[in-house]
Amino acid sequence: MKQSHDPLRPAAALVAVVFLLVGVAGFVPGLTSHVGDIQFAGHDSEAKLLGLFEVSVLHNVVHLLFGVVGLALAKTWNGARAFLIGGAVVYAVLTVYGALIDQHGAANFVGLNTADNWLHLVLAAGMAALGVVLGRKPAAAPVYA
Repeated sequence: MKQSHDPLRPAAALVAVVFLLVGVAGFVPGLTSHVGDIQFAGHDSEAKLLGLFEVSVLHNVVHLLFGVVGLALAKTWNGARAFLIGGAVVYAVLTVYGALIDQHGAANFVGLNTADNWLHLVLAAGMAALGVVLGRKPAAAPVYA
């Protein structure tokens, strides 16, 4: 659906770019502490983005892939809405998963900590809000006889 003023697609593209930036930042010394100790996956990675969010190579690659997919989907209105709402579902599930697993156990294969869980909850809520609010179809114009 093409609208004269379409805030949905730029919003989805912006979210996708943020994911790309976060994915890159997870490998940058200074932005990520202990980047030399980063593990491919799991809870043993000592690397922390902004000194707070546990990251691994897998975690960073997932952010990069999510950003690439988001940019591709942001090219259309339906794709942008699917990215935002679908991404919200993914991050809601990840929030629940991160809250239920033992952060020091084998199930924590991505490398999540409490800060990641809270951020994922905020991402789920924010992406859902953008997808729902900006993804509403405009009401049909009234027909006068």
